Amino acid sequence: MTETTREAMEYDVVIVGAGPAGLSAAIRLKQLDPAREVVVLEKGSEVGAHILSGAVLDPVGLDALIPDWKEKGAPLNVPVTEDKFFYLGEGGKVSVPTKLMPPMMNNHGNYIVSMGNVCRWLAEQAEELGVEIFPGMACSELVYHEDGTVKGVVAGEFGRNADGTEGPGYEPGMELHGKYVFLGEGVRGSLSKQVIAKFGLDKDSDFQKFGLGMKELWEIDPEKHSPGRVVHTMGWPLGSNAGGGSFIYHLDDNQVYVGFVVHLGYANPHVNPYLSFQQFKHHPYVKDLLEGGKRVSYGARAITEGGWQSLPKTAFPGGALLGCAAGMVNVPRIKGNHNAMLSGKAAAEAAHSAIESGRSRDVLEEYDRDVRDGPIGKDLKPVRNVKPIWSKYGLNASLALGGFDMWTNRFGFSLLGTMKHGKTDAQATEDAGKHKVIDYPKPDGKLSFDRLTNVSFANTNHEESQPSHLKLKDPDIPVQVNLPKYAGLSQRYCPAGVYEFVKDEGTGQDRFVINFQNCVHCKTCDIKDPSQNIVWTTPQGGDGPNYPNM
Repeated sequence: MTETTREAMEYDVVIVGAGPAGLSAAIRLKQLDPAREVVVLEKGSEVGAHILSGAVLDPVGLDALIPDWKEKGAPLNVPVTEDKFFYLGEGGKVSVPTKLMPPMMNNHGNYIVSMGNVCRWLAEQAEELGVEIFPGMACSELVYHEDGTVKGVVAGEFGRNADGTEGPGYEPGMELHGKYVFLGEGVRGSLSKQVIAKFGLDKDSDFQKFGLGMKELWEIDPEKHSPGRVVHTMGWPLGSNAGGGSFIYHLDDNQVYVGFVVHLGYANPHVNPYLSFQQFKHHPYVKDLLEGGKRVSYGARAITEGGWQSLPKTAFPGGALLGCAAGMVNVPRIKGNHNAMLSGKAAAEAAHSAIESGRSRDVLEEYDRDVRDGPIGKDLKPVRNVKPIWSKYGLNASLALGGFDMWTNRFGFSLLGTMKHGKTDAQATEDAGKHKVIDYPKPDGKLSFDRLTNVSFANTNHEESQPSHLKLKDPDIPVQVNLPKYAGLSQRYCPAGVYEFVKDEGTGQDRFVINFQNCVHCKTCDIKDPSQNIVWTTPQGGDGPNYPNM
């Protein structure tokens, strides 16, 4: 087998991912030195195509990066005007007084936004400063120096056949080398996973934890619309089956984001996060809001939930992990975009100082210190016990004990110290025989929808002739282990209907089918599979969802 020969381009800093973290890093690098050579590589067809987030944005990161963002027309047009929090039962709701919650939970001063549109605007600011941004350029592998430090990435490889061989239109892509490489791939990034494992970045941190976030954009009756209203709920329909909750954010133009998050540490493999989301919309409160409206878009994405104790070391030889590639979401606030932007800014400042002093390829220790001791650490550390309390003791304990712990942390201490998560989300999955099958209502096609219909509203597409980007370490495990032991849970945890077990007509044997064309790049399979047999890799650049206004 001959080694692929590629052209190489040299930069000061190579950034993987045009999300809030990567774009903030690029902007800050150019602010510090307009002559700095900076490139941003984005696997989506355009900037924002793969961005899926709530989102209520705390502008603290934007304030630090571009103080005059209002004058420059940043798409933060809907300030939060109202906070509501409900505990749901099947037929009703109980309002939880926001005055009982720690001040950090207040959304006053925040904005309801489309993070995809915010990233599109950030890309415009970056390009005005001279940053090179290449969408449709998936980064398929890392390149290393002989001493093992990260040298760069391979991007833009196209045209492999389904079996992995080079097709007639094969393009080998390019190597992009940098003095430093920033990985801003978001949750469970494929290159970030490799770097964390290679350099043992997580050896001193707890297990990372995750949730699955699903979201629909709706246009609703103008009489029911209240721009700036933020609603969060917990309870029904998840009950004791899984942790999680919902969000309903009222944008402008009679639009609302309706979202649902299921923590992936659930034990019962019969749980179906997607159908729980669809069931939620039939609650009387939500049904009344959505009736007469129409769904415009759908998407799904994993969320990092491990918090402070799960942060790996964020700097490695030759680069840094930014934002959700490291896991910087504040779980009770359901916010991570502000920390992503702050991390990009901090990494840029550390790299700028290093390059100015003649350094390259080393570990940006000053960046890692900034993450832990600066505003990101100050945001994450006080809420570090909320997630493990919820996982171990349930929702009610989380509301009471977690709330108390957040209050005491305002004074710089916690009576609970720093709690551990205990096990990974994959390890938390128990045998199907220990749990009852859950009978979910059938979607009605008006408020609730089957998966394949909804996936069409994610505008996702993958070139079918390419190799599947969803790899199996052992092709026998799905049928021989996961089907009998876990009731084939991949056919339920995937919110896009990628995985299914079908009976072979000839032999009557079960067969595992991967419909990778449906994939919306949520990464749930890479996280929740109890055998850890599925590995998510990047497909060809430009493939995947195309989220508008999400």
